Amino acid sequence: MEIKFEGEINSVLNGIKVLGDTLGFEVCQDGIPVKVELGSGNIEVGFKHGNGFIKSKTKNHFFRALGLLVENLQKGKDFHITEEPQFEMNGIMADVSRNAVLTVESIKKLLEIMAVMGLNMMMLYMEDTYEVPGRPYFGYMRGRYSYDELKECDDYANMFGIEIIPCIQTLAHLEQVLKWNYANNMKDTSDILLAECDETYHFIEEMIKAASAPFRSKRIHLGMDEAHNLGLGRYLDKHGYKRRFDIMSSHLNKVKEITDKYGLKPMIWSDMYFRLGSKTGDYYDVNAVIPQDVIKEIPDNMGLVYWDYYHNEEDSYSVFLRKHKDFGKEVIFAGGIWTWNGICVNYGKTFAATNAALASCKKEGIKMVFATIWGDNGAETNIFNALLGMQLYAEHGYAKEIRRENLKERFEFCTKGKYDAFMELSKADTLPGQKSDVANPSKYLLWQDILIGMFDRHVEYLQLGQYYSDLQKKMQKHIDENAEWKIVYEMPCKLCSVLSIKSTIGVEIKNCYDRKDTDALRLISQEKLVDLFERVEELRLAHKEQWFKTQKPFGWEIIDIRYGGLLARVNTAITRITEYLNGEVERLEELEAERLYFDCFDMPKGPGFGYCNLYHRIISASPIG
Repeated sequence: MEIKFEGEINSVLNGIKVLGDTLGFEVCQDGIPVKVELGSGNIEVGFKHGNGFIKSKTKNHFFRALGLLVENLQKGKDFHITEEPQFEMNGIMADVSRNAVLTVESIKKLLEIMAVMGLNMMMLYMEDTYEVPGRPYFGYMRGRYSYDELKECDDYANMFGIEIIPCIQTLAHLEQVLKWNYANNMKDTSDILLAECDETYHFIEEMIKAASAPFRSKRIHLGMDEAHNLGLGRYLDKHGYKRRFDIMSSHLNKVKEITDKYGLKPMIWSDMYFRLGSKTGDYYDVNAVIPQDVIKEIPDNMGLVYWDYYHNEEDSYSVFLRKHKDFGKEVIFAGGIWTWNGICVNYGKTFAATNAALASCKKEGIKMVFATIWGDNGAETNIFNALLGMQLYAEHGYAKEIRRENLKERFEFCTKGKYDAFMELSKADTLPGQKSDVANPSKYLLWQDILIGMFDRHVEYLQLGQYYSDLQKKMQKHIDENAEWKIVYEMPCKLCSVLSIKSTIGVEIKNCYDRKDTDALRLISQEKLVDLFERVEELRLAHKEQWFKTQKPFGWEIIDIRYGGLLARVNTAITRITEYLNGEVERLEELEAERLYFDCFDMPKGPGFGYCNLYHRIISASPIG
């Protein structure tokens, strides 16, 4: 397709050139004439009598409009589309602190896709994955970004009218920062900075200066969430007990002085105010009481970010959005694309929570929203699995109500992915017997030990092998039909191959052992476990390829060690069963032990599946370190 753009397009020309190959068009003097007008309110795109037009207010809206133009030109009919932006800011927060640090090229790829979707903001959640001059141990061996890398990302984003905002931590969630000796004097607890300490505020200034310097944006997210033990560590020893609201307020105002010095506009997560005001420490406690003197102590021009990824009812969000508005500060909403479950993205929960949350945000007049893409417990789920969730946010951003068919068409145009295939990425966790909408059995069925079987009681009467075998075939079909996103489908395909054996192999081994079926045990040890070993290695290699194509190498060693442990334990299972069959040992104590339900986290006290996302709890009842 050839297009001739008419009008003042200098500000968007570089972006047009970048997206030409992706969207399938060339800029040509003999192409379809398209008149461009920048500066109007809503997005308007149309084509009639051989001429096209684009009207948009911002650079970012132009690129969404460009996508709409090309998408509809391909249909070969005249059209006129008008869209009303629902939010001033709508984007994503990419977690680059849970071992998976996106390469610059991956960030650029995301920015290109975001531009066509019409998303206009990217936060980079960096606890210690950015360089702080003079602090060599800050982010040491963690894949931290250099100033030049972050500047390159910001320059690329600016080409599409996308704002990159640094999201750091200036109170809690700093265990990786505070684990080195240089930080000993600045620690309250293992992950919380010591408030009312001059050295702490000097350090925070260094972080704020370094994190904000590469970016055009004057916004900065200061974190300050989940500081559960604030004032209860070394602070308590030094100063005695002090009302924790007062510690929080004093600390926040000192940090605000620093952001003022650098001309920055800060925001923080809001949960600590609600937690401290709750008798149970619950963020979503409707009875939480926040004293008026505390509210008055929150600095002017401090944005409050209400994060909530959990509720499926619109009313739940409305209640807390109103509570946030009562603070009299700028309210930003942060939802979530459920990538932190473990191995798989959870689109069922993502859609239910997002549709409710963003509907409420529109009704409550919230103008800034973003989707968090967390990578808890090792970032086993690749960020590109989240593309469909990003599209969901984008479509909510341009319509009061969205239609599934429109979402599907837009997703398949913007990403070249297949809607149904991306939805099926969640099916490794959508099993018979599921008791929770955040269940993640694929993670604990993958990592749990074959001979210990911490979760075997939950699956002892379920036939999961065929389910995972059928799902593997579907994933292979997606690979064959959508090679562009093989990087997304290949790893889940190999996962299903492993789980078609491993999901219930522990139950099978114990049952055979209990009934002294030596022939069946011999078949398992000589064939099934050997086959499983090979499949695990294939999965490891597919996961490794995915990681190294999108992320820096730092952090992969943790996943490699998990696979190495799994492979070693498969070998040990073969050895132990063989020793028993050969009469070298009288019994296998691991298999003599009674299997109990996993009575922890969000797991049912009976058959079926719930949620557990901590590797060290999954693999053994013994401590890992």
